[in-house]
Amino acid sequence: MILEFKRFGLTEFQRIATGTLQLLGATGLVTGLFIPIIGLLSAAGLAAMMLGAFLVRMKIRDGFAESAPSLLFLALNSWILAGFYALL
Repeated sequence: MILEFKRFGLTEFQRIATGTLQLLGATGLVTGLFIPIIGLLSAAGLAAMMLGAFLVRMKIRDGFAESAPSLLFLALNSWILAGFYALL
């Protein structure tokens, strides 16, 4: 992943921040099973990250095969977001 972040033109800080936010988001999704607003915010944050990932892939002109995982995870987190929203 270090080489991928370099290829994206992102800094070491951005790489570490991305990983930290992903871990916090995953923790928030699990916590959301007990406190739905935390799950909602976590799913929204992860969906926003995946949208950003897709936009970075488009900016560096990656093909569909390289961009597809970010779209898949964007859709998955959006679906989870809708589920938490329905619980509120």
